Amino acid sequence: MPIRPSATLRRVSILATEGVFASTLMQAKDFFHMASLRYGKQQGLGLTPAFEIHLVSPDGQPVRSFSHVQVPVDGPLDEADVILLPAFWGDFDALCMRYPQVLDWLRERHAAGSTLCGEATGVFWMAQAGLLDGKEATTYWRFFREFAERFPQVLLNTEKHLSDADNLYCAGGVTSVCDLYIYLIERFCGAGVAQGVARDILYEVQRSYTPGRIGFGGQKLHQDVTILQIQQWLEEHYADKFRFEDVARDHGMSIRNFMRRFQAATGDKPLHYLQRLRIETAKSLLSSTRKSIKTISYEVGYDDASFFARLFRQHTELSPNQYRRQFQQKDTAA
Repeated sequence: MPIRPSATLRRVSILATEGVFASTLMQAKDFFHMASLRYGKQQGLGLTPAFEIHLVSPDGQPVRSFSHVQVPVDGPLDEADVILLPAFWGDFDALCMRYPQVLDWLRERHAAGSTLCGEATGVFWMAQAGLLDGKEATTYWRFFREFAERFPQVLLNTEKHLSDADNLYCAGGVTSVCDLYIYLIERFCGAGVAQGVARDILYEVQRSYTPGRIGFGGQKLHQDVTILQIQQWLEEHYADKFRFEDVARDHGMSIRNFMRRFQAATGDKPLHYLQRLRIETAKSLLSSTRKSIKTISYEVGYDDASFFARLFRQHTELSPNQYRRQFQQKDTAA
């Protein structure tokens, strides 16, 4: 199904602590400030932001960044709908001792339904709060060993740049967190706003990975190991030609049992799940390459470009060309 805007976004809060990388802090603020302006304009508010973006610190006081810049903040920890945890440098144990209120804040906000996002070392906060126990996560490659040793109960995936589970999002570094922010902007503000921000900031970014897997992590929070294996297999073979009957047989199930277990575990029918994998990958290719629609259709598993185009519209409410043009057209928005 297409991602539809949420009407509940009132405030985005970005955590500032001692040792924070000021660049990651301000990158997050700029992304969402731009989205807030665009969303406000879309709603007829002119240049009035549609939601607030706050820099917050545990005690409401300014912090000193990694590069020794004094960073002012807007106030203390608050009741944000989205919480962003930028990267930091330094002794994490010392930070936890200095800011014990951060962990309770994250637990409380997550329980209240807030979306939490960590970049690189920022993911450590969510893990320390126990929110990632038994769930997939990732972080910056330099910290894989430390993270695994500290948090053995977290399912660290060193092959992924992005992960999501239970409204908890992890990004490995600067490029992947940009894709995460665009995804969240689309989730809360709609595709038009997200594509406008992407045009302004990400048009020339070259990636070594496909960001289209974000949004599927919540469908892996189940205990059916066989279905989890099949989900992983589909992510790796989504463009191949295969029959679900053969997939079921290879995993020791009848097709009927497979269909029942897959939907019970993921909440999605296998064919729809596969279509979403293909469409999300196609969206990435449309926005970041100049490949033809026919080529993209073939690369994601569809020989018939017309069928692909119809399916793409069903999932996004846009044709592939319309989706691409929203990234390429000359933009006059704020």
